[in-house]
Amino acid sequence: QVQLVESGGGLVQPGGSLRLSCILSGFNLAYYRIGWFRQAPGKEREAVSCISRGSLSTYYDDSAEGRFTISRDDAKNTVSLQMNGLKPEDTAVYYCAADARRAFGCYRTSNEYEYWGRGTHVTVSS
Repeated sequence: QVQLVESGGGLVQPGGSLRLSCILSGFNLAYYRIGWFRQAPGKEREAVSCISRGSLSTYYDDSAEGRFTISRDDAKNTVSLQMNGLKPEDTAVYYCAADARRAFGCYRTSNEYEYWGRGTHVTVSS
C-alpha cells in the first residue's frame, strides 16, 4: 500500500511558474531520499532534481539549476518542486520517486529508486 501521488502539473506560458507536489503514503518520508524525474515524448527519462534525508544534499540538472527548487516537509510527507522561469523544453511528464536503501546523498539514476508515482504532465506553451 505504498503510494506516491504527484500533483500540480498543467499548462503554463513560457516564463511562468508551477509548483509540483508529491504526497507519500504508507511510510514516513523522513527515511527516504526523493528524486524528481521527467520524460518527454520520444526521449529517455532524465533526473531533474533530488534531495537527501534531512535536506543535507541536493542535486539539480544543469537545465534546472537556478530555476527549480526542491524541498521537503517530512511532517506532511510531502516533497515539492518549485519551477520558475519555465521554458518549452521543460514540457514533460514529471515523476517523483522515493528510496531508503542507501543512507546518504541522493541519486540520479532511475534504478536507485524503489517507489514511483504515476506522473503529472507539464506543458509550457504560449
